[in-house]
Amino acid sequence: MGIESKLIDPVPFWSRKRYLIALLTFFGFFNVYTLRVNLSVAIVSMTEIRNVTLSDGTFIQQQDFNWDSKQKGLVLSSFFYGYITTQFIGGYLSLKYGGNVIFGCGIGVTALLTLITPFAASISIYALVAVRIIEGVFEGMTFPACFHVWSKWAPPMERSRIMGFSMAGLYVGTVVGMPFSGILASTLGWQSIFYVFGAIGVVWFILWLRIVRKSPADDPRLSIAERDYIMTSLGDDLNKNEKIDVPWMKIFTSGSIWAIIIAHFCEAWGFFTMFTQLPTFLKDMLNFDLTSSAVLSGIPYLALSICVCCSGYLADWFQMKGILSTRNVRRIFCCGSFAIQACLMILVAFVIDKFYSVLILTFAVGAGAFSLSGYAVNHLDIAPKYASIIWGISNTLGSVPGIVSPLLTGYIVTTPTEAEWQIIFYITAGFYLIGSIVYWFLCSGTLRTWAKQESIEMN
Repeated sequence: MGIESKLIDPVPFWSRKRYLIALLTFFGFFNVYTLRVNLSVAIVSMTEIRNVTLSDGTFIQQQDFNWDSKQKGLVLSSFFYGYITTQFIGGYLSLKYGGNVIFGCGIGVTALLTLITPFAASISIYALVAVRIIEGVFEGMTFPACFHVWSKWAPPMERSRIMGFSMAGLYVGTVVGMPFSGILASTLGWQSIFYVFGAIGVVWFILWLRIVRKSPADDPRLSIAERDYIMTSLGDDLNKNEKIDVPWMKIFTSGSIWAIIIAHFCEAWGFFTMFTQLPTFLKDMLNFDLTSSAVLSGIPYLALSICVCCSGYLADWFQMKGILSTRNVRRIFCCGSFAIQACLMILVAFVIDKFYSVLILTFAVGAGAFSLSGYAVNHLDIAPKYASIIWGISNTLGSVPGIVSPLLTGYIVTTPTEAEWQIIFYITAGFYLIGSIVYWFLCSGTLRTWAKQESIEMN
């Protein structure tokens, strides 16, 4: 099973720096998604028609922003117009300056922009869209930067669990962000959502830059024992300062890379559809109030955050015990997840019920955790040197659903009716089925020959 299986980590687990970095990455992704999800909840409050009693006893109706479904779709999708532009840039800048710097700055700047979101909204819908696009530009660099961090810090046999734990922050952020946003909107006004989560992001940014370094070789506070263990398990060449000649043609003509890209796109379609539309679906179709819909919207992501950690440990366990090859671990976890989600999407299309709809959606979103131990870790199996670049490519196309899905939903769900929402669920199920089929046949779990090329030392 390679060098890693013959090594014994001499460092007690409670003092391993890479686990501290995993914890900080967890909270980094926590911030990433609280800064995204806040608008999905806030927009319900921002456009809600409220009955207000004036001092003379007169009843009037007030609405902060009179946006129709198409305008709301534009606002919700605007983040991804910026997000889609910086995936390649994030990967390249991570190689040049270090994933730690790019990951930190991507979240830090997004947090600062979140603080001015209420002011932008008060100017015009176009000012709000502009701020969200710029947020997307900076946050778009975070995922490829994170893969660069873990290409330097994560031993091969810990990749699934470390990435799983780190990315669980995304879903815990959603679990906390949705209900807490609803509570803030109901008690302090929708503006407080952006102030609170923006401030938390700024505090995290300061801590991250003080603690995390580009690689074990660059960290003067890291113990010699842990540095030697990580660098030996990865191979010294991954920890050198190097100028990498990216084999673009090999990447774009590799079937295993396209398996990752297509699986990523299909998973993203389902995820972003639920992520942006779930509060609206619960309010409009199941008649939950703002606070209840925000709280219930977070429940599926609680299941997802728990399952993503479990799936990471299971995936590593199957590999370490030799029960499944890396390829079979990746495709069973990914394709099995997609197949289950497709079935549940079709089921929820026919079940519009307060209890059963929430239950089915919770299982559907939770099942998505297992796909992350498939396609989302696969970059590090087949081309660890280029993981940030490959993730940048797949996340660029994986961001397209974030733009198209809210807009499409805005055009389809206008009344709204059960038939309109059924179309949304059918489309989502279709993408899951396509992703499952393509990934099963094209995925690989071994290092590609073109990823073994010698790198050129920087002067």
